[in-house]
Amino acid sequence: MFEVKAFPEFSWSFSRHKTLMTCARKYAYEYYAGHNGWLYDADEAARHVYRLKKLKNVPIAFGQIVHELAERALRMFLNHGYVMTEAELVGEARKMLNQAYLDSRDRKQQWLQKPARFHMLYDMYYEGELNRMEAEEYRRRLPIVFQNFLASKSFGDITGRPQTMQFQQAEEFRFMTVDGVKIFVVMDLLYRDLETDKWVIVDWKTGKEAEDDRSQLALYAYYLMQKYDARVEDIQIRNEYVLTGVQKSYTLSEGDITLMLEKMKQSVHMMRRYQLDILSNEPAELDDFPRTSYEQRCQMCNYKEVCLAPSS
Repeated sequence: MFEVKAFPEFSWSFSRHKTLMTCARKYAYEYYAGHNGWLYDADEAARHVYRLKKLKNVPIAFGQIVHELAERALRMFLNHGYVMTEAELVGEARKMLNQAYLDSRDRKQQWLQKPARFHMLYDMYYEGELNRMEAEEYRRRLPIVFQNFLASKSFGDITGRPQTMQFQQAEEFRFMTVDGVKIFVVMDLLYRDLETDKWVIVDWKTGKEAEDDRSQLALYAYYLMQKYDARVEDIQIRNEYVLTGVQKSYTLSEGDITLMLEKMKQSVHMMRRYQLDILSNEPAELDDFPRTSYEQRCQMCNYKEVCLAPSS
């Protein structure tokens, strides 16, 4: 049964860590100030921050749509043996992007009341119109990413020899507990290759390669080690960069896992500094979360409306 709590549950994830590293004040808005803002009787300040949390810029919306359709294509094949075509995937993606635009343009009042049910694009909220060049660039990318997705090693393995695969639920929220902290793990695709007797973790990437891509998958590998008693040498982690068609696979070592856990624990320690009470997760005052010194980040932040207001 759902229970309304004064403060959110403390947990750790890569996205939470990245937010803190970007800006501690943004971290406060993202994980504390909008808590319970979805409730009808919440105070307006919490509702306001919660609405801002739901804003999406075009790159974020694009990435979410590609991930959603990749999962749909996988389910379609696994459940019905049907391989969606590039034209079908691109067509669905265009509909979803158009719906996000139409919601942003025509349904602002509905979004203000139910921000989780309707879309609001960042540029439409703050500027009243899209950046046309950016929007056209992401529309241009749609055929590229879905062509590369369908041609990827991971999708090819699945459709080419499904009888040798043992699948786990895709895009499912999983968690484990490390030193009493709930750690969230969200995998795009997880399966057991029965031919090689390996676990395979796949992450679809719609952007450029980043330094922490491998560390993120090391966390996923540790989850398998804990839940399924898998050995690290029996786990293959794979990044599929669908914008470029590049695929990178790794087998980790125990040293990689140890390094990842140390970094995670350091991150948890940093987050703990902003708690007044560890048990309840009551946060420090908003002013105790410093703003980033890189002011250019503020201009593209969801929370600039409240963070940069004279009274804040």
